[in-house]
This record gives sequence, C-alpha cells and structure tokens, in this order.
Amino acid sequence: MVSNPGTFGCSASNDFKSLNSLEFRQNKEEVVLWMNTVGPYHNRQETYKYFSLPFCVGSKKSISHYHETLGEALQGVELEFSGLDIKFKDDVMQTTYCEIDLDKGRREAFVYAIKNHYWYQMYIDDLPIWGIVGEADENGEDYYLWTYKKLEIGYNANRIVDVNLTSEGKVKLVPNTKIQMSYSVKWKKSDVKFEDRFDKYLDPSFFQHRIHWFSIFNSFMMVIFLVGLVSMILMRTLRKDYARYSKEEEMDDMDRDLGDEYGWKQVHGDVFRPSSHPLIFSSLIGSGCQIFAVSLIVIVVAMIEDLYTERGSMLSTAIFVYAATSPVNGYFGGSLYARQGGRRWIKQMFIGAFLIPAMVCGTAFFINFIAIYYHASRAIPFGTMVAVCCICFFVILPLNLVGTILGRNLSGQPNFPCRVNAVPRPIPEKNAVIVCLGGILPFGSIFIEMYFIFTSFWAYKIYYVYGFMMLVLVILCIVTVCVTIVCTYFLLNAEDYRWQWTSFLSAASTAIYVYMYSFYYYFFKTKMYGLFQTSFYFGYMAVFSTALGIMCGAIGYMGTSAFVRKIYTNVKID
Repeated sequence: MVSNPGTFGCSASNDFKSLNSLEFRQNKEEVVLWMNTVGPYHNRQETYKYFSLPFCVGSKKSISHYHETLGEALQGVELEFSGLDIKFKDDVMQTTYCEIDLDKGRREAFVYAIKNHYWYQMYIDDLPIWGIVGEADENGEDYYLWTYKKLEIGYNANRIVDVNLTSEGKVKLVPNTKIQMSYSVKWKKSDVKFEDRFDKYLDPSFFQHRIHWFSIFNSFMMVIFLVGLVSMILMRTLRKDYARYSKEEEMDDMDRDLGDEYGWKQVHGDVFRPSSHPLIFSSLIGSGCQIFAVSLIVIVVAMIEDLYTERGSMLSTAIFVYAATSPVNGYFGGSLYARQGGRRWIKQMFIGAFLIPAMVCGTAFFINFIAIYYHASRAIPFGTMVAVCCICFFVILPLNLVGTILGRNLSGQPNFPCRVNAVPRPIPEKNAVIVCLGGILPFGSIFIEMYFIFTSFWAYKIYYVYGFMMLVLVILCIVTVCVTIVCTYFLLNAEDYRWQWTSFLSAASTAIYVYMYSFYYYFFKTKMYGLFQTSFYFGYMAVFSTALGIMCGAIGYMGTSAFVRKIYTNVKID
C-alpha cells in the first residue's frame, strides 16, 4: 500500500491554477479529477502525458482542457480528464472504472516505468495529488501495478480543502491478462480553512531550518564587516591621496617634476573615456538593470501574493513583469550609450531589447528538440512559441524604444567632472586576477540560498520564503558594489583607466562560481540521469547563471560609476 499524505512537496515550477469555479459547491455537484503528467521521480522536469502509459480511462464523457496561462503551456502542464465519476460529498465505494488488456507491449511500458520509479500527478479542485505507478520485488524479477486509487477528500463548509490518495490493489504484471482499475471516494469534514489549504504542501522544517537562518545571519555579518572594512580602507586611503594631491598643488613645476607622481589622479584625463565596444557594454548594463528590476518586483509580488497556489503563476508573472519593465532596459542602456558618444542607437536598442530573450529562447529552442524527440510534455507548443515572439516584437521592443528615447533625452548628455584628453595615455599590463576573484565574495554571500532555490526547482519542494530571498538580494547588491569599488580603486591606482569593463566583469564573475556550484549540486545532491534531464538542467542553469552574472555586473558598474564620479569630483584637477 502506498499513501500520499500531502507532505510530499512539489517544485516551485509546478504551481497551481484554477480549472473551474472553486468557490462554493452544491451537494452532488461534479468534481473533476484531472490527470496531469507522469515521469521518473529523480528527473523532476522529465514528464509525459499521464495516458502515454497504457492506463485506461473512466466511462464518463471526456472534458477538454486548454492552457489557461502562458506559464502552464511553458511548464508542460497536460491535463486530461480521468473519466471518474466524483460528486461533492457523495461517497463512492470501491468501484471498477476500466480494464487494461495487458499485452506484451503494455506490460513492457509499465515495467519500464516501474524500473525508473515513475510517479504521476493529478489535480482535484486545484489541489495536487501524487501517486506511484508500481513497484518491483526485492529481486527485481516481478513487477506489480497499483490498481486501486483510494481518495479521501476533506471539505470545510462547501469548499474542498484537503485531498489524500492511497494506492492499493497491488497486481503482478503478467502478459496477456486483464487488470481491473478501481477507485473509491470518501468525504470527511475538515477544520482546515480554505485559504490555508496549501499549507500542508510547504516544508517549514526544510526552508526555515536553523542552517538557513544561520546562513542569512552569516551573510548579513559579512556585509557589515565588508562595508566597514571598505569604508575604513577607502576613507583613510583617499584622505591620504587627497592630502598628497593637495601638497603637490602647492609645489612649483620644478618640484612637481622631481616628485614621485603616481596614483589614480594621473588618469583623470582618461577615466571617463568611453569603454571599448560601447554598444555591447551599454546593452549589457541596460539588460542587467532590467533583470534586477524584474527580480525585485517578482519577489515583492511573491511576498504579497501566494503565487505557489496557482499553477504557472510564477512564470507568467515573471514574463509579464519582464515585458513591462522593458523601458528600464532602454533607459539605462540608451542613456549610457549616448553618454559614451554612440551614434548607432537603433542597433543598440535592438541588441538591448533582444539580448536576454534571444538567450532564453535559443536555449529553450535547443531543449525543445530533445523534448520533442522524447515526446515529453515539456515540448513547447507552436502556438506558445508564436505568443512569446509576439510579446518580444509587439511589447518588449516598443517599450524598450520608449525607454531608449527617454534615456537619451533626459540623461544622455556627458556631464563628467573631468575633461577627457584627446590622446589616451599608455596603459600598464592589466591584472586579470581582479576579474577572476571579484565574484568570490558575492557568491559566498548567496551560495547557501542557491541550495534552497535549486532544491525547490529541481526537487519536490515549494519555495515560499521570499523574505529570505529579498534579504539575500539586498546582501548580494551591497557585497557586489563593495567588491567592485575596491577592485576599481586598485585598478585606477595602477593607472589603468579601463575600469568600466573591469567593474562589470569582476561582479559578473559571480556567474562562473554559481555555474560551477550547479555541477556540484547535480552530481552530489541529485540522482538525475538521462540526456533529456541533463540537457534541461545544464541548459537552464547556464541561462540562470548568465542572467545572474549580467545583473551583478550591472549592479557593480552602477555602484562603481557613482564612486568614480565622486572621487574625481572632490579632487582639484589642473
């Protein structure tokens, strides 16, 4: 006997969405049992239609279901009517609803599913239910199918608030036999409030474990220490620099020539020179600012609304917010490109608008071929692809254009505190170690949270502690800015004025460490296997890491830009 008590969680990507009216039900009103997907337990994203296995359907007339949201379609939700006759508050004794004619092919399909620990998912009134297909004996020679679905449904007043499934009726798989599938329904009163009915799917012992609290506290203390250390070092060092530069101003030309001139003041005529490849650089900064805005808004929305109670809502919200925040991309990218003297602003706008969508859609397109080959439910329908393309061309691009025009007109004029020399000064050898090491501390501040986020997406957990995520985002921003300011100060002190790309790349190198951590997580924390799951995992982890890197790079550059402007504004330049 296998029971599904409801503590068996689900991924954050497996959200829940209304299928029909869930409010108040009348006695004996029909309750629909939807069969969703089936797939290997250890490969969370490898799912197939429930009836891709040779299960049989109940006798009731079929009900069609369509994807109610874009998120549902992208996440591979494939709801099919079970055909079972279930009515509100109407108990059903064990009843046979169909019969499977187990020929050799059907038996092999079930045996393969049992060998790979296939689980299936169902929905009643938006509440998810999980069950296991079957089990093998200890020797792995005989295989058994669970044939009896025992449903226990809790109700409070006229609302469904709880569902549990117990799998019974273990039948040995013998070729050329008939297997009867049966079900029963028992209704019981429950004290669970309707608004709290998803609480049992959460796992407070996992997400609110003391290790999680300790990691947040540890990161917070690191921020205080780092901010204090950076402030102390820079304030003392800059004070000495200002004193030295002021003393040099009082010298005559002969003494100044004999003096030992060095430091960041010497590159004041080149520090505000445009970065190399300004078109790509400004597009990356604009995209990073947009990703930060999307992350902030989605986390705030998730803190206010319980998005995990609606299937596909998290992904749908993220897509909507990304499209709506396109002016942020255009404003920051367009204004930076204008300040750097860029003239091909239309090309920059197109690159900025489609940089992230092209990366995400390109990865999804590649994985989609594998999903189609596997006949998986994750294969994105053609209509969904068209809808995404329409969002890119008819929403993201026009809004990005608006932001670009505003950015160029409102803050596109160069207003640097120092005049840029006509001839650039020689550049010393660049130290690439700064870029490589710049991401260690930002990664150190978030890597514990990465474990919880990875587990919620790649395993059966619902992520719901968005307050933690907000704190981690704030900590990440502070640590990133502090680290890039220190890296930039050392770079300028070495009289290398190419700080723009250095500040961006030193912060963006956080992505390298996150992606390296994803390898560790895959091989040591999961039991994933197969081409589909491996390509899905590493493909989307590459997208996630790159997007995180672009966001950190933009945050690092924006903070460093303010620092550079400040120090050169406060020093007297001849």
